[in-house]
Amino acid sequence: MKAVALLSSGIDSPIAIYLMLKKGVEVTPIHFKQSEVNYKKVLRIWKRLKEIYPERLNDLIVVDVYEYQAPVFQKLIELKKEKWTCVFCKFTMIKKACQIGHELNAHAIITGDSLGQVASQTLDNLLIISLASDLPILRPLIGMDKIEIEAIAKEIGTFEISIEEEEPCKFVPKYPIVRGTLGEFRKIHKIIFDER
Repeated sequence: MKAVALLSSGIDSPIAIYLMLKKGVEVTPIHFKQSEVNYKKVLRIWKRLKEIYPERLNDLIVVDVYEYQAPVFQKLIELKKEKWTCVFCKFTMIKKACQIGHELNAHAIITGDSLGQVASQTLDNLLIISLASDLPILRPLIGMDKIEIEAIAKEIGTFEISIEEEEPCKFVPKYPIVRGTLGEFRKIHKIIFDER
């Protein structure tokens, strides 16, 4: 089975990829690049995972956040809907991953979502984000807590890389929406994407 996977410089997504590689899945990771510092960390994480599963982990695909997502975030600010930024960030990531997945004949998308850990990972917001894909979204960490995830990261050697200092996301709003409603999301989505 082939899958594409979202890969950030954090702790969770490398472990999600590792668990699916362990299951025998061939994985192509996708990184949404926002800063050089974080990107260098991602490369080191990718290399570490490649050492563990050289045959199953494919080359890293990089998407420029400023080119692909920043116009959407800017539009949210103009609409005074910036609290939706994290939801639209993940939605657009999944949308792009789905597109790449189809190009590569992948069967699924892997994410490092763990229920309720951040604003975009509440059940309400995961429902909305999932609408971006017609490929199944695999979330191997969904029921794990931070301690369990960190234990695996330490065991496989990605933890120390992930916790190194990095640049924070430049787009996170002061008060991200935690329980987005589908109706409001669809209205905002229509305004943004009908105008693009």
